[in-house]
Amino acid sequence: MPLPLALCFGEILWDFLPEGLFPGGAPFNVGYHLHQQGVPTQLVSAVGDDVLGEELLRRLTGWGLGSELIARRAQLRTGYVRATVGATGDAHYEIVADVAWDSIPATPEALGAAARAGALVFGSLAQRSPANRSALARLLAALPAQAWRIFDVNRRPPHDDFTLVRSLARGATVLKLNHEEAAWLAGEALVPGGEERWARQLASDFRCPYVVVTAGERGAGLWHEGRWHWESGRVVAVVDTVGSGDAFLASLVASLLEGTLSPPAALARACRLGEWVASCRGATPPYSSLPPCT
Repeated sequence: MPLPLALCFGEILWDFLPEGLFPGGAPFNVGYHLHQQGVPTQLVSAVGDDVLGEELLRRLTGWGLGSELIARRAQLRTGYVRATVGATGDAHYEIVADVAWDSIPATPEALGAAARAGALVFGSLAQRSPANRSALARLLAALPAQAWRIFDVNRRPPHDDFTLVRSLARGATVLKLNHEEAAWLAGEALVPGGEERWARQLASDFRCPYVVVTAGERGAGLWHEGRWHWESGRVVAVVDTVGSGDAFLASLVASLLEGTLSPPAALARACRLGEWVASCRGATPPYSSLPPCT
């Protein structure tokens, strides 16, 4: 039986890394990994009418990802981020403003796709613009009642409106955060081992069925139906962490759409994919190099 359509709403851009230019943006990365795992996927975003936009669309076509729901904005440039990677592989970002993905339209085609989708993945960064907040609200309203509403908190100061993030979390069926974001959203200090407490609190605050908290090399946890599941991380040779959390989320979404794995098994599979991406250069490594056991 074919899997339902997944939509990924938000930024599509270029990551300017010391090693070169890589396609990026959290929703874009999630869409890439969903597609690679056999999930029908469409990106809802916007690029400029420029060379960088053309190349992003060309990459999508080469990967077999459709670009029908990606708007062209003639008056705005394609987005990009200057990313610097530290000695431990951690990435830090300088995000350029007033770019095409700040103006993503809810076109009739996008609304039609939402009406038949099984999941909509959206992040907090793209909500920095009122136009995108309006478009996202229309897409969420068009979703079938049983569709997954997956909110990936991507705290990127100064684009981290606490009230807005909490408002978006209230409509989610899956809330995914890293441990720093979980502590922040729970209003607590960041302390080691607080993931279960924060997840339990956030699940209660937002009445969210699934709360997922990643903790880097330590692993990740999932709160669901009053139970906390934890998967410890495995040691890998980290090249950079760009996109590893997005790959983790894509794997988890694929498991939810498939509906065949238990929460612990889905969490373990997601961790293994995130670890593999951290061992590769960039957020979208070719799956031809993916170890068979991942």
